[in-house]
Amino acid sequence: MDTLALILSIIGCVNWGLVGIFQFDLVAFIFGNMSWLSRIIYALVGLSGLYMISAYGRIRSNES
Repeated sequence: MDTLALILSIIGCVNWGLVGIFQFDLVAFIFGNMSWLSRIIYALVGLSGLYMISAYGRIRSNES
C-alpha cells in the first residue's frame, strides 16, 4: 500500500509541476479534461497524498 501511494503521489507531483511550469495537465491530456477516468485518477492521487501524511507520521514515530 505504501508503494502504491508513493507512486500515485509522485504522479500527482509531476502533474502539478507540469501545470505550474508549462500550463500542461498531463492527466487531462491522456484521459480527457475531467472525464470520469481523469476524475478517478485525481481522487486517487488526492487520497494517496492523505495516506502519505499518515505514512510520514509512522516514519517519524519509528525514528524515536
